Amino acid sequence: MRFAQRGKVDRRLLLAMLPAFALAGCSNLIGPGEAPSLYTIDPALAALPSGPPVAWALSVQLPEASGSFDTTRIALTRAPGTLDYYANAAWPDRLPLLVQAVLVRGFQDSGRIPAVAREEDALHADYLLATTVRDFSAHYTGPDGAPEARVSIAAQLAAAHGRKLVATRTISQDVPASANSVSAAVDAFNQALAAVVTEIVAWTLSQPAPPATP
Repeated sequence: MRFAQRGKVDRRLLLAMLPAFALAGCSNLIGPGEAPSLYTIDPALAALPSGPPVAWALSVQLPEASGSFDTTRIALTRAPGTLDYYANAAWPDRLPLLVQAVLVRGFQDSGRIPAVAREEDALHADYLLATTVRDFSAHYTGPDGAPEARVSIAAQLAAAHGRKLVATRTISQDVPASANSVSAAVDAFNQALAAVVTEIVAWTLSQPAPPATP
């Protein structure tokens, strides 16, 4: 967990504050040169409701995120308007890259779209899917209780030709962690992200075919 520090701190005051830092999920303070434990984002995506296949291709852009979430650090919050991070714990890559990979997999696993790829793969697409990670943090409501993983993603679908916006939607999911630990919070993140991605995929595939290009 990272704490902002301004100016000099009295050594006796710092020692007195250390017990307060041993908060839920943050008790293992990272030492100098110590590598953090890596936790994977690998949600078990639910099968989509049956539906007709689409005849168009989709390019999934790299999700946007504020600097608070565009990082490998695993975010948490203990009070409205505050943000912190678990100590000695990290994602294996920047969060937007991991979310993008899950989105692409969600469309591939649906079996209802002929072609889908990341924007950087330069697929000749008919639609562009842009997303913004609005929240991806573990929310604590008390000093000892288990957190609730919150995932909120805003999605925008635009025609590749002309970039005309077709539809927008924001999808959020909260999942309580089974215990007060980093691993339990990560399990909850995976469940919440699975629900959000499944809904984004279903919503995107329900859109009409893009107009033919002139």
